[in-house]
Amino acid sequence: MAAAAAAPARWRCDVSETSPDTDLFAQQRLGQAIRIAEAILFASTEPVTGKMLAERLPDDVALDLVMERLVGAYANRGVNVVRVEDAWALRTAPDLGFLLRRDAPQQKKLSRAALEVLSTIAYHQPVTRAEIEDVRGVETSKGTLDLLLESGWVRMRGRRRTPGRPVTYGTTQAFLDHFGLAELRDLPGMEELKGAGLLSPRMPSNFAVPVPPIENDLLRDDEDELTDVDLEELGLLTPRVTED
Repeated sequence: MAAAAAAPARWRCDVSETSPDTDLFAQQRLGQAIRIAEAILFASTEPVTGKMLAERLPDDVALDLVMERLVGAYANRGVNVVRVEDAWALRTAPDLGFLLRRDAPQQKKLSRAALEVLSTIAYHQPVTRAEIEDVRGVETSKGTLDLLLESGWVRMRGRRRTPGRPVTYGTTQAFLDHFGLAELRDLPGMEELKGAGLLSPRMPSNFAVPVPPIENDLLRDDEDELTDVDLEELGLLTPRVTED
């Protein structure tokens, strides 16, 4: 299990450098903070952001140290503490997942075309529908994109600053959580994808992992944020009714 991600400076404090032999009180505070973080993760069905956790911990306790200890404590248990981007969650240990799959609601199986579109979005995001088609070499149906949007794994990010202002697509935190990825840089390599049958051998040679991977929630310089007018146009927001 990987160590906890480095936290912003405002989340760090001197307790991370405290020796248990010289400051018992600091260790007691750390132990209490670990219990608090554990309780918050246990009660949440969604990953909890580091910011939210930090706001609920004692001011003099470092979040990165708390999560490092918590990850270690759960490393060999039936559930693990995992990082998903800037958030944390309790998830079933990978080697025990098969025990729960028989009872879990079955998600609609994605077609090969949908898997290719999802992979293209994951590796090339932010990407427009036309750019997806350029990568795959075939037309992408609106139904395929709608299915991926409904799955919660893909979202509309913004509008490209080009003629026509096409919508850009990207993956979501739910995508990372479902596939057990802490961040986009953990996406598997091309040979792994082909070996798993997620990509067709006909995929163009220019299909590659972006380097460096983008920050998933940040708009790029060539993207505009979606406005209420955009959301209405895309059918994602009920049109406002104006009074005469």
